[in-house]
Amino acid sequence: MRVLGIDYGDRRIGVSVSDAFGWTASSLGFIDVKKNDNSIFDIIGQYINEYQTKTIVVGYPLNMNGTKGPRAEITDAFIAQLTEMFPDVKIVKWDERLTTVAAERIMKDLNISSRRKGVKDEIAAVLILQSYLDSIIIKEEKNNG
Repeated sequence: MRVLGIDYGDRRIGVSVSDAFGWTASSLGFIDVKKNDNSIFDIIGQYINEYQTKTIVVGYPLNMNGTKGPRAEITDAFIAQLTEMFPDVKIVKWDERLTTVAAERIMKDLNISSRRKGVKDEIAAVLILQSYLDSIIIKEEKNNG
């Protein structure tokens, strides 16, 4: 079963997908919100169908102290729309604190220009999903160990 990962933003939505075993996350690119404003849920629906996804992990932007801020409220509205559009898909909110910083560090380490639109969103979506997948693997190991 594959899992989708989403880094939701006002301008771009980074999208990632797990492998069939749920071990690793890979980028699917990003959705340009302004160019696809009316069809972002159609595009997400295509990913759900193509990868036969039953779970979507959405990066949830909590403040550093763990409280919800304005970005979390905007993300809640997006998650509500996802839930309404895809009632058979489980939506998981996943703490995304510091994923943007990590994505920027990866871009710097790989000498990727910060001006390349969408790359940071793609990397953040992979980091969010990989963190979720790792937590499941750790949980399974604890239960089986």
